[in-house]
Amino acid sequence: MTVPALCAKAVSKRFGRINALDDVDFVLEKGEVHALLGVNGAGKSTFIKILSGVYIKDKGVIEVDGREIDCHNPKDAIRCGIATVQQHPELVADFTGYENIFLGRESARAGFLSGIDRSVLKRRGDELLSRFPVEIDLSRRIEDMSAVEREIIAILQAIGGDHIRILILDEPTSTLTEVEKEVLFRLMNTLRASGISILYITHRLEEVMEIADRFSVFRGGRMISTMTPQQVRDKNLSLAELMLGETLGAVFPDKADPAQLGELVLDVRNLRHQRLFSNVSFQLRRGEILGVFGLVGSGIDELSKVLYGALATDAGSVELNGRKVSPKSPAEALKAGIFLVPGDRRVEGLALQQSSIFNITLANLGRASSFAGFLKRSANRRESEEFAARVALSPANVTMPVSGFSGGNQQKIVVAKGLFADADVYIFVEPTVGVDIGARAKLYGLMRELAMTSGVIVMSTDCDEAHGISDRAFALYKGRQVVPAGGVFTRNELLMAGIIGDATHA
Repeated sequence: MTVPALCAKAVSKRFGRINALDDVDFVLEKGEVHALLGVNGAGKSTFIKILSGVYIKDKGVIEVDGREIDCHNPKDAIRCGIATVQQHPELVADFTGYENIFLGRESARAGFLSGIDRSVLKRRGDELLSRFPVEIDLSRRIEDMSAVEREIIAILQAIGGDHIRILILDEPTSTLTEVEKEVLFRLMNTLRASGISILYITHRLEEVMEIADRFSVFRGGRMISTMTPQQVRDKNLSLAELMLGETLGAVFPDKADPAQLGELVLDVRNLRHQRLFSNVSFQLRRGEILGVFGLVGSGIDELSKVLYGALATDAGSVELNGRKVSPKSPAEALKAGIFLVPGDRRVEGLALQQSSIFNITLANLGRASSFAGFLKRSANRRESEEFAARVALSPANVTMPVSGFSGGNQQKIVVAKGLFADADVYIFVEPTVGVDIGARAKLYGLMRELAMTSGVIVMSTDCDEAHGISDRAFALYKGRQVVPAGGVFTRNELLMAGIIGDATHA
């Protein structure tokens, strides 16, 4: 009988009154890609943090290659052969790939005076690439690499030791294009063929059917079921409904009735920013959601930041409620009535060490403060709790640091911050990255709710999202705006417009 790579028996973990994990049994076979699924708060993040030594289990047994282990910190986990690549890998931007892979392990000899021989680093890196072939130039600096190249560096860093047998990947494709995703999947297949077992956490359910050998569903702190993608196909099951434990209705809310749209709220004409995008024009009415689809590098991120005053425009005009505006900073944009939910929530959207109350109220200090300039602490907490409930924040603790929440819940906090801003125009960039299917439907519903009294723009590299949530949409292709000839794009026309710049090939 083959011994599994990892076996967990009755693993449990409590945080005060919250039962985060309840008697979880789990088996990871050797050379297997095993996906973990579940809505935010289901228990999968707690489980992998126990495996990686971040949390200590309350009870239960964990075995690696048939041997019981007990990890009290990440070093213990690595020593036992378990390595983790977090959703946002911490790499040194001005170091090369070689230097990042062997960071902290540059010399075989310990000691303060031990030198770094970069020729040795190169040889070790090339040996690693010979074991796990992937096209990447390790001599380049991290800041010059693409998103998928950085993910590859993080994986090579994790498996740099010969003893690593289990690799945990947390949302590795959240910022990757479809082409980059295929590059990552090829590396994962190489790792699988070499005997390394992979625990794969993702909210992109279509990827489970493509890359996983098996998947396990967590719900309410318990492991509900383990199945193969083929079993799902044979039984015609829905992964989303397995995760939620209930029948899933339409993810996207109903579109607006054109006859019910309000007055013009935003009028953008011939907007341009250097060589990143040019001659972008559109109108947005109150009650409407406008979708903008584009691949990474298409200009959608820069367009959002120009509208929000974070980047200067070279030409063009913006009118808000019939009045010309040209915000030179986010503060001016907020004052004018424009709010941005940025694509990179950790860097651009949140103060991670502060509470949800601090983050939510930061967008509208006038509302959060009294006439004398003092913070309305009790009122701010009450309103923060109300907005946290509206976005289904889990756990619903508005006083804990934002860094303690999962990525999906951090995104909910940014959306709650937008609700508190009470703006005329809301711009959402990649609004559901790292958000599970249940919470995604909730966020889309909130966008439609916001659009009843405001104008909403959703910019996304996910064509289904940009088309599904919007009443109208256009594409950006290498900085060039592509608009529908007939007034409205079909989903395939929007996809082709963003991929090749021509909707006629749909």
